[in-house]
Amino acid sequence: MPTLMVADDHPLFREAIAAVIDAGLPGSRMLETDSLESTLHQAERHAEELDLLLLDLGLPDADGLAGLARLRQALPRLPVAIVSAEQDRRVVLEAIDLGAVGYIPKSTPREALLAALQRILEGQVYLPPDIMRRPREAATPTPSSTPDATLNARLGRLTDKQLEVLERMTRGESNKRIALALDIAETTVKTHVSAILRKLEVASRVQAILVAGEIDLAEQIAARRQR
Repeated sequence: MPTLMVADDHPLFREAIAAVIDAGLPGSRMLETDSLESTLHQAERHAEELDLLLLDLGLPDADGLAGLARLRQALPRLPVAIVSAEQDRRVVLEAIDLGAVGYIPKSTPREALLAALQRILEGQVYLPPDIMRRPREAATPTPSSTPDATLNARLGRLTDKQLEVLERMTRGESNKRIALALDIAETTVKTHVSAILRKLEVASRVQAILVAGEIDLAEQIAARRQR
């Protein structure tokens, strides 16, 4: 069974998440820390056995995502998932871009939390669907925020189905969930994702989501359907 570490300075939260993991992943070993320095020390000490670190962004000796960056630099092979009250979509994507393998809001219900942990432990990236599908605040376009011709050209390379897959990727949906929603095989979704990465000229799923975050994909899909 896996060994997990919870890094959070609130004892009650550590106890709560430990209880959830103990009930949902029986036999798991839990380690606890309450600061970034103690997390670094304990993680280095247990590096060979540690399967996942659950990191709170609000540790007293860490400045938000800077703590994650420091952990990634010190222990690049250690899987780190963020468990935080922060629910800003940009923070979620920045965390994933820094190398986090998942982002779990502290408000996540018990069953959803366990499902997210199991998904991460299986080697997948977890993004919170509710946050990923949350519409961005409307803003007056500026030269720096308006999608440029290069991005539009890349998006133009995507087929209608690939655009739909990309839109669901931005919601944090897994390949299996996308397959069910679009009524296609999971292997077909994987093929579409590979094509999306190639056509957008990015190296990862997260980079594709970051690129897609610059535009309104739902609007793009609707416009294509009207043609």
